[in-house]
Amino acid sequence: MNRTVNVTRRTSIKQVAAAGLLAFSPLSWATALVREAKAALARIKLSECKTYRSSCAMECLHCNLTAFVYNNKLIKVEASKDFNVKCCLRGISRTKWVYHKKRLTTPLLRTGKKGSGEFKSITWDEAFDLIEKNIKQTIAEYGHEGLLLNTGSGHMDTMQNSMSHAFFDYLGGATRPVGTLCCSAVSEAMIPMVGIRYADTRDTIKDSRYILCWGNNPAVTMQAYFKDYLEARKNGAKIVVIDPRFSETAARGDEWVPIVPGTDTALALGMIRVIMEERLYDAPYLKAHTGAVYLVDADGRQRRADAAIKDSYLVYDTLTRQTVRHDTPGIDPALTRDELPAGFAYTTVFELIRKESAPWTLTKVEEETDVPKQTTLRLAREYSCNKPSMLIQNMSGAQRTEFGAFVVASQFYLALLTGNVGKAGGGVMDAGGVTQMIKVNPPIPPAPNVKKIKPIPISNIGAAVYSGKPYHINFWWITTTSPMTQFPNTNIVRKALEKVPFVVVVDNLMTSTAKYADLVLPTTTVFEETSLMAGIRSHYVQLMEEAVPPPGEARPNRWIFAQLAKRFGFGEVFDKHVEHFINTCLDGTGITLEQLRKSPVKPVPYPWIPFKDGVFRTSTKKAHFFIEDWTKHGFPPIATYMQVKESPKGSPELAQKYPLMAVQRKLARSVHSSHGMNEWILDVHRAKANVIIHPEDARPRGVQNNGWVRVFNERGEHRAVAVVTRQIKQGVVCLDNGWWEEQGGSSSVVTNDQIGILGNGHCCNSTLVDVRAEA
Repeated sequence: MNRTVNVTRRTSIKQVAAAGLLAFSPLSWATALVREAKAALARIKLSECKTYRSSCAMECLHCNLTAFVYNNKLIKVEASKDFNVKCCLRGISRTKWVYHKKRLTTPLLRTGKKGSGEFKSITWDEAFDLIEKNIKQTIAEYGHEGLLLNTGSGHMDTMQNSMSHAFFDYLGGATRPVGTLCCSAVSEAMIPMVGIRYADTRDTIKDSRYILCWGNNPAVTMQAYFKDYLEARKNGAKIVVIDPRFSETAARGDEWVPIVPGTDTALALGMIRVIMEERLYDAPYLKAHTGAVYLVDADGRQRRADAAIKDSYLVYDTLTRQTVRHDTPGIDPALTRDELPAGFAYTTVFELIRKESAPWTLTKVEEETDVPKQTTLRLAREYSCNKPSMLIQNMSGAQRTEFGAFVVASQFYLALLTGNVGKAGGGVMDAGGVTQMIKVNPPIPPAPNVKKIKPIPISNIGAAVYSGKPYHINFWWITTTSPMTQFPNTNIVRKALEKVPFVVVVDNLMTSTAKYADLVLPTTTVFEETSLMAGIRSHYVQLMEEAVPPPGEARPNRWIFAQLAKRFGFGEVFDKHVEHFINTCLDGTGITLEQLRKSPVKPVPYPWIPFKDGVFRTSTKKAHFFIEDWTKHGFPPIATYMQVKESPKGSPELAQKYPLMAVQRKLARSVHSSHGMNEWILDVHRAKANVIIHPEDARPRGVQNNGWVRVFNERGEHRAVAVVTRQIKQGVVCLDNGWWEEQGGSSSVVTNDQIGILGNGHCCNSTLVDVRAEA
């Protein structure tokens, strides 16, 4: 029997309902039914359609999609039948992105004031002339430092951002941001501790006995895999959520532990103190697989057999009663002070952790975090004893403060101390994809003679560009990101965009950022170009097939750079067929283009367990607790608790003016700002920003549930609809991420643009605000 599809908006709504995703947002069923009744579209037999495969390419889970094309038109997108997870509404509504009324179809040159959205169409040759002229002029007058390249997570295939960076490298270099808005703090902790970033535990979630979601909301941010969380719970696992907000995950879990934002490391140290006191740590694991046994002298330096050999760490062997290298066969290294001889000159890294946690009594933890004493005690015991235990960190909101690296490190301390890493059902959940399994090559070979230019911390891009320090930016290329919706302190970002003489935005929609460009270049979206997805969000390598031609004169990024490269004398590097670039990326992986044409390929045939059997990716193959690089920045090598600056305790005078702590949340409706203006998304989800506020904070401000309010501080103000509820900690408000200017503007207008101390991260969750009701 031939399957058919009724090509209406209602089709999408039915599919979402079947997936169970409508539970996250209200739906106007009456409106949908009226539209369905009015629809007079033909019913098309799917057997008459051609099918193509691709992947959702934003900073999400990169679910595989199947497109149905009839008469060269995309009529339907559905979850691929043979993929490990099913896509959500955002994936199946890709048809509405491809045919969006805001699609850019020609290059556009600004004619009005920046931000006005006034442009005129020009040809590609005219656009390339302007780009060539402005790049050459900038280099001549300001050097390569005057060029600024901004890329992001709006399209995370293996081509887009890599091509952008390669092009500017072949030009001779450009200024770039350092750090990320999502997870620089995670990298700052994970890489020195376990050797790599983007190592995730999703394959064995269902095997866990205890799941601790810390500042993370997998019901929304890992929605395709949340079935595994529920399966684990069905099998007896307990799901605990630590978050200032009663999240969607908390609603499906067993316990919600509200916490004061920015105090997460204090809670972790309190749990570690309990684990130390009650000897709930896994001593054999620590001795065999970690640097907890490394010796440290009285000056706080790790001891080595040879100072010139980094990995020659010394331990005390309790069998021979001698100091030996940690990798000496047949030894039993001392872990605790009880195993060291009396009067011994050194201590162990383990004892430094004990010393750091010692002040964090249950009472002190409660005073700092507002987590009750008995809750901290119970969390420590349950996490340690219900193995395997999994800690869900996954670029959490908890690490988006200036001391986020300590938050992440303390979470890894918990997992390592209890021997919960390298086992099915255990570990720390990070984002992760195929790059932890295979080495994927860049599509373009490295450029020669690239000038080394000190980058600008990404959280401070707006202020740095506007002030002209450290460089005068004369040319700004923006692609796969939208600073006007995502970058903190949005008003200073707006001023920076207005100041730069020539801003180029490459996008497929007229975004909030594109309106501030001097030149907008129309590019393709998913199903309009062939590419490769082999990245850090899915365990599968996927071929992204071109299903339909792009509208008008929209072109792939690689075509844009190929044309520009010809003008600058290195066209032969970029002007190649896409299959050449895909094969280059796949070279040495054991995966071929022919395989990918049949279906996505997982590089390993079994459930992936990062650091399996305690084998880490560091040079010693062991996990490290002591981070020597931190000392170079004036910070201790052991994770410690430090008070975030923009908080009631950290800035009491500022808190007199702005007494509420603001945190951000991600929504099921969009991925950052991507899909934020998608027609089907707007039908199913709300189209107005919310701010969640506790009744005791709302009452004295005259804030009513469902009433319009202004969230404000010295950086600016954000308009939103109040949700007055006890599902938020008192003293905290929660803001939505990802709203466009025409929807009221980004909540990032009020967020902190302070630079993360370790890792140049994002400090959005250490922000002080106040709220007032609109008259």
